[in-house]
Amino acid sequence: MSGEQPGAEPILSIRNLFGRIAGQQVVEDVTFDVPATGVTALLGRNGVGKTSTIKSVLGLIDRSGEVRLAGERIDRLPTHRIVQRGVAYVPEDREVFGTLTVAENLRLAERDRMPRRDVVASLFPDLQARLEQRAGTLSGGQQQMVSLARALVNENRLLLVDEPTKGLAPRIVDEVADALAEAARTTPILLVEQNLLVVRRLADRVVVLSSGRVVFTGSADELLDDHDRVQRYLGVHDEREAA
Repeated sequence: MSGEQPGAEPILSIRNLFGRIAGQQVVEDVTFDVPATGVTALLGRNGVGKTSTIKSVLGLIDRSGEVRLAGERIDRLPTHRIVQRGVAYVPEDREVFGTLTVAENLRLAERDRMPRRDVVASLFPDLQARLEQRAGTLSGGQQQMVSLARALVNENRLLLVDEPTKGLAPRIVDEVADALAEAARTTPILLVEQNLLVVRRLADRVVVLSSGRVVFTGSADELLDDHDRVQRYLGVHDEREAA
């Protein structure tokens, strides 16, 4: 894990963010920062607005409020312009193109003149043997690798990663965590994750949502070492229950 530099400008700054889906308020006046280094975990019980917060940042749902990327306001920009500024998104449901090969999925994601294919190859060696395999025929864990690889094939200023270990076998969870740890060495990450063992391993700080609002911000250890807070905010008694 990388420590935050004192006084450093956050890579992402969110102020008074509201988000709506079909007219229903799903993000309620959210305010927090993502430091320019390390992993910030966005936590909370199911349905509290974690995914909606990320989608609000990206403009994938109706939103209002102020969102800044390295000081530049992006809340008035369409999603593709935000992505062009170096924000990569790994969605909760992977959303690979099932009828395309692994290689085709990666090529579609490339936005840089010199894509980081060597980085992808080193992080996901299993995919190299499956480049010509249709992504829809891969296991869930392999599809998650493709989804992560599509983000990491480009140089990014920020990674938004939503539930990357959801439904995966323990061995694959470890592989995904390894890849994220390596990525975090050079790129800050805002991570939505239910597995608290993964959060403890990766995250420097946490932001906790409840009913669409921020109820806690602080260091990951401060939260995870406080079992009463973990139970109150996340509804689990210890980390093994969330693994």
